[in-house]
Amino acid sequence: MRRQRHPAPWGFTLIEVLVALAIVAIALLAGSQATGALVRNGERQSEVLLAQLCAENALVAVRLSRQMPALGESAQACEQAGERFEVTLTVRPTPNPSFRRVDAQVHGRSGPVLRLSTIVGRR
Repeated sequence: MRRQRHPAPWGFTLIEVLVALAIVAIALLAGSQATGALVRNGERQSEVLLAQLCAENALVAVRLSRQMPALGESAQACEQAGERFEVTLTVRPTPNPSFRRVDAQVHGRSGPVLRLSTIVGRR
């Protein structure tokens, strides 16, 4: 009497295919989230760099004026690489009357981006 053998299965079950698809979908989702985070980080770094150029330009202009800046606040527009920023300069007194503190606050389209400060003295 001969025993009949069952043929070996040559495919995947529906459950195995669904599990494999779920694993691939999770991996693709994680990859797209990582890519999105890299893009947002790059945009933020670019915005900070351009804002720094605006702030440094405004502070250098104050130093080059060779006058003691007046106390108070002023605003000016700055455009760098097609991006528009608003630079607010705030001049405050210091304990030494020969010096003044100048803060440059830069605002971009999403709000405050950067703040730089310097001290300006009499010449």
